[in-house]
Amino acid sequence: MRTIDIKKLITENRCKNTFNIDSVSTIEMLKMINEEDKKVALAVEKEIVKIAEAVDLIVEKIHIDGRLIYIGAGTSGRIGILDASECPPTYGTDPEVVQALIAGGEKAILTAIEGAEDNFQLGKEDLKSIDFNEKDVLIGITASGRTPYVLGAVEYANKIGAITIGINNNPDSELSSVCKVSICPVTGPEALTGSTRMKAGTAQKLVLNMISTGVMIKYGKVYQNLMVDVKASNDKLRDRCKSIVIEATGVSIEEAEKILITTNYNCKLAIFIIISKLDMIDAKKILDENKGYIRKAFEAVQK
Repeated sequence: MRTIDIKKLITENRCKNTFNIDSVSTIEMLKMINEEDKKVALAVEKEIVKIAEAVDLIVEKIHIDGRLIYIGAGTSGRIGILDASECPPTYGTDPEVVQALIAGGEKAILTAIEGAEDNFQLGKEDLKSIDFNEKDVLIGITASGRTPYVLGAVEYANKIGAITIGINNNPDSELSSVCKVSICPVTGPEALTGSTRMKAGTAQKLVLNMISTGVMIKYGKVYQNLMVDVKASNDKLRDRCKSIVIEATGVSIEEAEKILITTNYNCKLAIFIIISKLDMIDAKKILDENKGYIRKAFEAVQK
């Protein structure tokens, strides 16, 4: 059994600014929490170089049919699941491309599964269950940097030659030492001692937002700052598609709706047809040749 003095973890130390949080007014209490939360974005900012390295590595692997897999336990696992689950509706990705695993399986999303995070072997087994391979990228998420479930998965991923990325909130952690890329926003002690769902969890969410957004931008899922691969699966998203086409091209709502119907609400294709003035067959061919990047496809047309 792995043991550690948790007091050596910054995330387990007591926050000197909130010693009397239980004796102040509600407004003062919330101000204390807010003051601590303000530190999170600054901690993430210090890790941008590492986050950029992670994004570029992931894009490279996705271009050769690799996948991005998040793995974590408890809060960290749930944050990974949240980010992964948003990629298909936001960017039109196949659900296989970005996935998340949590110690204890689906039941652990809503209910704590005792002992699951302490099972070193389980992380490896969960990766095997999705046929994890050397083309995939594993992101291990754990505030402490020492969760056995995550470390077991990382060990297996390293063994088969996959890229491993660690996100944790304690410097010089075991996770940092075994991952190819270590992202460590040091958010310090929590307003409530050891409650890492607060600042540490917020930092993890910000980092995953940056990673998945950065990957999708570089994967051609964004034109300007518009999400052009959104799947129009309901009325709200169909309206969003119309708005995106209008913003990107300046056409009227009637024109946007007409071409979206023609392209079966393929927002990206509709935009490219309008700006390139090509017919649908040629536009689709050139988009495909440029891996779905509208800017690159348009540059090819201009040449």
